[in-house]
Amino acid sequence: MLHLRVVSPPESTADVLTLLREHVGATHLVHFPGAAVQPAGDVVEADVAREATDEILAALCALGIDRGGGITLEQIDTALSDAADLAEDRAPGDGADAVVWEELVARTGEESRLNATYLAFLTIACLLAAVGVITDSPVTIVGAMVVGPEFGPLAALAVGLVRRRFDLVKRASVALGLGFLIAIAITAGGTWLGSLAGLFDANAILGNHTVDFVYKVGPWSLIVAVLAGAAGMLSMTSAKSAALVGVFISVTTVPAAGYIAVAAILGEWVRVLESSVQLLVNIVGIVVAAAVVLLLRNKRNAADDVTRPLSLG
Repeated sequence: MLHLRVVSPPESTADVLTLLREHVGATHLVHFPGAAVQPAGDVVEADVAREATDEILAALCALGIDRGGGITLEQIDTALSDAADLAEDRAPGDGADAVVWEELVARTGEESRLNATYLAFLTIACLLAAVGVITDSPVTIVGAMVVGPEFGPLAALAVGLVRRRFDLVKRASVALGLGFLIAIAITAGGTWLGSLAGLFDANAILGNHTVDFVYKVGPWSLIVAVLAGAAGMLSMTSAKSAALVGVFISVTTVPAAGYIAVAAILGEWVRVLESSVQLLVNIVGIVVAAAVVLLLRNKRNAADDVTRPLSLG
């Protein structure tokens, strides 16, 4: 269930109440006349089944509530109510399969911002990856994968392409491009300082090592990236966020970026190129797979909308 709060202009409140009162996926309807101060209006609250949320939001936006008032959503962790159970049972579809598009756009948009926190996490992840490459430590490489925040912009890129939100595509592209350039540059600086201090030499990445999968590109690199992108987007759209940890661990974007920095400082330009290709393959594979998942889910939702009327009581 999701908690819906609507700030409605007084002239639209009756329509909002009618919509929520008659929709089978809404319950626990509350009305606070004149409670909103800025923007001025009435406050209407309800709990809605996840599978009905996208339909209700579209109807509210059709009433102009997003322009003259406001709409907010919050996740409900626990709902002890027969009315809530009935709303979920009567709403078409399954909550785990429902895509709340506005929620997805807002979430990926927030996670794709190029800010200090994002850069800090990406830089730390690349530094961890560099340490893992130098020390031949798969455990450290896995740690770098988990810390890396790059899946947010990758998901935003897929969402932006599918929904034709080119502002989101631009923001995600900047976060990925500049983010990786800055993180690689800082990691290269740290690697250079470590080399000057005598902590390691070129032999650190020569020969056969356990972590060589970071830069070695092959068909399995693309397969893993595609599967990870599909799993990650399924996780984001079905609210099963725990699966995202598995996605982070399976993708070698950050480790490849860390390897680029180390190999560049040590003058191993062939491996710089190979790592760069590995990074590109992972990015493309994830975005394409995530976009395909969204297109398939969007197509299914559109088919459902055509075959059934607005779910009113």
